[in-house]
Amino acid sequence: MKRTTITSEKAPAAVGPYSHAVKVGDTLYTSGQLGLDPVTGNMAEGVEAQAVQALENLKAIVEEAGMTLANVVKTTVFLTNMGDFAAINSIYADYFKGETPARSCVAVAALPKGGSFEIEAVVVKTEE
Repeated sequence: MKRTTITSEKAPAAVGPYSHAVKVGDTLYTSGQLGLDPVTGNMAEGVEAQAVQALENLKAIVEEAGMTLANVVKTTVFLTNMGDFAAINSIYADYFKGETPARSCVAVAALPKGGSFEIEAVVVKTEE
């Protein structure tokens, strides 16, 4: 199967030696997305704003690959404070409706650039 690197101008530049996403066949594997503004590179203020920005960044990358958030089959969410779980669920639900993807949510000690929220996804192009 062909391997294609996906980069979106609408998402912030990677903060390390990795790609926004890699597509193999009909499956897209995204790197973790933080709440970084793609224009300024600054982190959004607060976990809720970071979640919204990270989800917008994820959406931009998925769309660059010719898919939509409806094609997401699995996400992993990383939080620095599990006390933010309920607030994050509300925001997450705004982006994933209908047949929601499988999800893991884990607490971590720290995230790059002092982030509080990060999300990665596996996305599959399916027949309509």
